[in-house]
Amino acid sequence: MSHHGRALPGEPDEPVAASDPAADRPDASPMIDFDVDLSAHELLRRAHVLDALGADWDPVAALRGEEAAYALLYSGLDAEQQRVYDELVSAGVLSRGGGGRAAA
Repeated sequence: MSHHGRALPGEPDEPVAASDPAADRPDASPMIDFDVDLSAHELLRRAHVLDALGADWDPVAALRGEEAAYALLYSGLDAEQQRVYDELVSAGVLSRGGGGRAAA
């Protein structure tokens, strides 16, 4: 509609709401909800991960290996490194001794 209150040729009789995505394109379709259920895909993804790990994968042994690596990583620190490590643990950035989980 023109600023004079009359519709010009090719314009709608009433203005389109500004929040309508079709406001800029008169030939645009209205927005519709589009949902995709990925549950089946997630189950397939997990099956592929377990298949790739193999039947001999031992999660307990893997966790023990991670804890041993963590202990080795933070062993043999000099005094300054130990001070920084203790500071990071007290700030919650690192968890003390690993424990198989990240700091909260």
